[in-house]
Amino acid sequence: MAGSSEEAPDSRRGVVVMDDWSGYDLNLFTYPQHYYGDLEYVLIPHGIIVDRIERLAKDIMNDIGYCDIMVLCVLKGGYKFCADLVEHLKNISRNSDRFVSMKVDFIRLKSYKNDQSVGEMQIIGGDDLSTLAGKNVLIVEDVVGTGRTMKALLSSIEKYKPNMIKVASLLVKRTPRSDGFRPDYTGFEIPNLFVVGYALDYNEYFRDLNEMASAHRRGPPVWNPSCVILTNIE
Repeated sequence: MAGSSEEAPDSRRGVVVMDDWSGYDLNLFTYPQHYYGDLEYVLIPHGIIVDRIERLAKDIMNDIGYCDIMVLCVLKGGYKFCADLVEHLKNISRNSDRFVSMKVDFIRLKSYKNDQSVGEMQIIGGDDLSTLAGKNVLIVEDVVGTGRTMKALLSSIEKYKPNMIKVASLLVKRTPRSDGFRPDYTGFEIPNLFVVGYALDYNEYFRDLNEMASAHRRGPPVWNPSCVILTNIE
């Protein structure tokens, strides 16, 4: 990406955004005016995200085509990634001799408040996990950081003896707190940054941002019924 990211030899790392990558200037993009002053730079433009997801869909189809798949989308940050990934899988299936039959379910993992871990993971929503017994499961997640949350989810699902479990994550963060967990499919490996956009949020803000951007760690915009005002909340 502009000379500061590379396609790693290990494809499980995805596209690697290097630590010295300074991002794209915000003035090169259009984005909601109520976020002016709250973003630092664009880390990954929308078009690159979409292109990368298309390739992930191709890789998934090559690996696990010709079978039924239960797609388990981790909300809320994973919904755009999941929607685009499933759409690409459908398109590939319609236009090739490989096919995949998919059902999609949604869960939420309660382990963070703002950007801080609050302890033990809770699984909220979705069907009874026992229905995953004997199924081919594809978990779709927005970000893998330390890996502890995903490993806890996998442990919960494995108790019901699914036929197969694969994990696709749009982002993997390089963090010294990582336990070494790697998804089967990774969109981008990024530095340990606070990023928003493409459904990733901070207190429910920034989900409507198409690009993935670095944001200031401060309070969200404050909304006025008649106009938009940005206020820093200390």
